[in-house]
Amino acid sequence: MSRRDNMITSTVALSVQIGLRSIGFWPNTPCALLFRCLWILTIGIVQTFQYWWIIIHLRTDDISYLMDGLSVTIEYSVMSLKLIILWFNSRIFYDVLAAMAADWREATSSEMHIMMSKANLSRRFSNVIIGLHSVAVMCFGIEMLASHTNDADYGIETPVRAFTLKLQLPLQCNESPLYELVMSLEFLHQLASSTATGILNSLLITLILHTSGQIEILCDTLRNISPKMNNQQLTFCMKEAIGKHQKIITFSDKIDKIFSYIALIQFMSSTLLTCCIGFTVITSINTQDSDTVDGTALMKAVVFYMAAAVEAFTFCFCGEYLTAKSKMIGDAAYKSVWYDFAPKESKLVLLIILRSQRRLTITAGNMMDLSLEGFTSILKASVSYVSVLHAMY
Repeated sequence: MSRRDNMITSTVALSVQIGLRSIGFWPNTPCALLFRCLWILTIGIVQTFQYWWIIIHLRTDDISYLMDGLSVTIEYSVMSLKLIILWFNSRIFYDVLAAMAADWREATSSEMHIMMSKANLSRRFSNVIIGLHSVAVMCFGIEMLASHTNDADYGIETPVRAFTLKLQLPLQCNESPLYELVMSLEFLHQLASSTATGILNSLLITLILHTSGQIEILCDTLRNISPKMNNQQLTFCMKEAIGKHQKIITFSDKIDKIFSYIALIQFMSSTLLTCCIGFTVITSINTQDSDTVDGTALMKAVVFYMAAAVEAFTFCFCGEYLTAKSKMIGDAAYKSVWYDFAPKESKLVLLIILRSQRRLTITAGNMMDLSLEGFTSILKASVSYVSVLHAMY
């Protein structure tokens, strides 16, 4: 395998590639159908027991306890829907990977520097995001084990031993070693699900950074066009710039098709999750005895709140970043020396400026653009819902 082939395969971080293979989404993955069926089976079993628990505790007097289980259930439902949407858009994703590979093959030595910098940046982001999701689940599992150890040290005996997930299991699993087995399976499933969520977020960042690299290359091409070129060279450079611009638009549209409905689900779920978790945080602090705070519930709520907020922020920031980068194309075309071009080439510059007026962005179900303003609207709506629930409680 040549050095350039190694670069092509390393555009997407190795951790993201392994994760996408584990969910049966990477091209030519052996036993991809088996991996998908395994995910569907495990998520289906967990979701059944989760919604069974919610139905049983729906009329409980402890609303914060219900909100705690509901927030985790919503997060699992969102993750499963994301995987299903990705599997339906696998053909589009394969086209995106083919386009990325073509960009690497056709890149010149000067363009290679920009593409390598974006690829290295995407790998750093991917490793950090996946690592944070994994560490969050590990910290939560350790905290749960520590709380059980503290209870045993103080001689506290509970008739029902708690699990990391709110599940209504068909069997009594309070006795050893069945309890330890169920706890281990829950922890592994939580770790895999959280890592899969981090992989999907990392994939979006990787595609956005690749697009931004192509935009920077196009802008450099427009700035380097000189009127000292002969008519044939000038026409060739302008047509090449128009073709590259069209590839960027097509690539961005394919990203939007993959993540549009995922972003819509993320928007709705983030509002509900922030509402539920925020209510849990308030009720954990404002307990009946003002001198005590439910530390376990509070820590768990804060971890889930930060995860939901960061995930929503990632989508909104990617949309904002892509929009800001797309505006650079029109500015670069306008700042070129188009006034020294022949009328034929000047019209080509005008065509690029007109086409750049259409902003590149990611939409939430083709209804609204993802932006930082949308992220603030999520927080505002969630705070309003939390205040209403707290007043009712």
